[in-house]
Amino acid sequence: MPRKRPIKLRCPICKKPAQAADADFPFCSERCRLIDLGKWASGAYVVSSPVTDAEEALRQDSPEVQNEVQNNDEDGNR
Repeated sequence: MPRKRPIKLRCPICKKPAQAADADFPFCSERCRLIDLGKWASGAYVVSSPVTDAEEALRQDSPEVQNEVQNNDEDGNR
């Protein structure tokens, strides 16, 4: 049976080994934690919005689709 290799955890900022038991995990130090926090605060990291298909976006913005939705709302069809 093959032996499992231990997972080597590394700090995402400086790539030094990080211990899972440390208070600063997944970072190796308070310094790396603060660097990461600063990147979030400055906007260097962002959470992207869902990607939409270009054709779908055009269909949603087209006047025909908007008129159709309004007509259905006026008729009571939802």
